[in-house]
Amino acid sequence: MKVAYVFFNGALLGKEEFYKNFIKNEAGDVYCADGGANISFSLNIMPLEIWGDLDSIDENVLKSCISNGVKIKKFPIEKDNTDSELLINYLLGKKYEKIYCIAGLGGDIDHELTNLNLCFKYKNLYFLSQKNLIFSIDKNYDFKNMKNKKISFIIYSDRIKKLNLHGFKYEVDNLDLFRGDSRCMSNIISENNANINFESGKVLAILK
Repeated sequence: MKVAYVFFNGALLGKEEFYKNFIKNEAGDVYCADGGANISFSLNIMPLEIWGDLDSIDENVLKSCISNGVKIKKFPIEKDNTDSELLINYLLGKKYEKIYCIAGLGGDIDHELTNLNLCFKYKNLYFLSQKNLIFSIDKNYDFKNMKNKKISFIIYSDRIKKLNLHGFKYEVDNLDLFRGDSRCMSNIISENNANINFESGKVLAILK
């Protein structure tokens, strides 16, 4: 599987060793959105490329990256998209099957909510922290070998039509839910093969 990691300029939630081990165990290409390079640098991980207006990256980190041959893609401060989205959109052309977003949460709330909404625009994004893995679900998703994991499903559309949950502690069949409903919070995967499917709508999964 072709994997990429994108370091955002948010907070590194959890211990540094968790991220080092995760990237070591599931090897992939590393990229940084502006100040995300400061976080990557703190983990002794050198990215392939850095994208952004470079208003957040530490000067010494930037110099070190340049001396190590890291590609720098600079943009003006005033632009239509965030540094992170510019980079993710670029990575789509590289056909990564999974893009793990690190330090995309825990910063300013407007950036955090905007980052999470990217999950519905770019379907292969996974926001990674030591505590959670967050991703969108497009009508159908299989959870394999995740028995006893805790999970919540958050409704991100006006309505979810005909929701089915099988292989969970709390199962439902053909249930309609609406934005703001809390029915699918704090569930548990009870089988090695579990499935969520629905006819239409947007769902954000938060795996613990």
